[in-house]
Amino acid sequence: MTSINVRPSILLLLCILPCLTLADGKTEFGGHTKLRLVGQTYPSGSLFRDQFGSHSLDGIAELRLNVEHRQHGWMFVGDYQFLALDGETIRVPDDQRRLFDLTSSLDQGRGSALLHRLDRLWIGYSSEHAVVRFGRQALSWGNGLFYAPMDLVNPFDPAAVDTEYKAGDDMLYAQYVQNTGADIQVAYVIRRDPLSGDVDSRFSTAAVKYHGFLGAGEYDVLLANHYDDLVAGISSSRALGGATLSGDFVVTDTEENIVVQATLNLSYSWIAFEKNMSGSFEYHFNGFGQFPSRYDPASLAGNPDLVRRLVGGESFAAGRHYIAGSVLVEVTPLWTVSPTLLLNVGDPSGLLQLTTTYSLSDSKSLLASIGLPLGPDGTEFGGAASAVQSRYLSSDANVFAQFAWYF
Repeated sequence: MTSINVRPSILLLLCILPCLTLADGKTEFGGHTKLRLVGQTYPSGSLFRDQFGSHSLDGIAELRLNVEHRQHGWMFVGDYQFLALDGETIRVPDDQRRLFDLTSSLDQGRGSALLHRLDRLWIGYSSEHAVVRFGRQALSWGNGLFYAPMDLVNPFDPAAVDTEYKAGDDMLYAQYVQNTGADIQVAYVIRRDPLSGDVDSRFSTAAVKYHGFLGAGEYDVLLANHYDDLVAGISSSRALGGATLSGDFVVTDTEENIVVQATLNLSYSWIAFEKNMSGSFEYHFNGFGQFPSRYDPASLAGNPDLVRRLVGGESFAAGRHYIAGSVLVEVTPLWTVSPTLLLNVGDPSGLLQLTTTYSLSDSKSLLASIGLPLGPDGTEFGGAASAVQSRYLSSDANVFAQFAWYF
């Protein structure tokens, strides 16, 4: 067993929590416990099968404690996580590239880990028109429903099942709201060079976004310097009959090229067979994607801009043209079912996913999904070619099951 290393920042939060209950103002406590199982199967030609066998099973137990304190315009937020992970494909979170190292390992061995961390830790001040916050927090921009080119900081994987909490980053954030309701948001995300460990502006994100209104619609204009690339974007949303039409258009000036990304989506709600339903359809163009659709290591080596975004979790699209759609069916007021299809039309290949949620009570819920990759070997979802001859980075059906208890 490794020695226990409790970071000073975590000790500081544990000391602050009791003091908040004695201070003037309003303090709210909450949290949850989640128990999660993730199973994955692998076909005979998969490189993963050589490592894990025909299947793998991972288990994750999470305890999350949230505290929020407000006093005279000031606000403090601290969210503590304790994680126990066990399995063959687990990924242990770390803060290697973040300004503050708020993750501490209690025990880590082969296929298992115990750790605790601060998933949120920020202090801020708000007035009638302005908000300023500093520390670890989450940021979401743009109108993408599945693929989000305008969401520069830790976007969700389109195939993610549990999207309750987005990964945070260490940043200075400010917002000014005008009397018209329009607002200006500014964010500066501070990061470290993962190799040297030094704070480096080449890895930072400095962005400003204006949100305004035009007739019955809304729009956003973005200008950013993201990992030393200049990014400009425009996003819009408006009602179209009983539906909502939204889209993002983003241009990135990299060291080598000027690259365009775009997303256009339509969402609509209706009642059929006496059931509440809602559906979404989206087209996404990824100018960073491979053309032609080849994802073997030699081909990807010629596209470093794409590789950096895939490895860094900035993008989840290796191809160029995608369509995605989902339908949410409220079977009962406590039970929903949602089939989703993500399709790379250039391969073609895709992922078919069926997700269901069931509310056991006001504080307990079940979340589950089954995913099935579609497409032949050599395609994005069917399994890209690996560096090993006749072996692919492919997987078969996967299952996800989670029980959550909120308090």
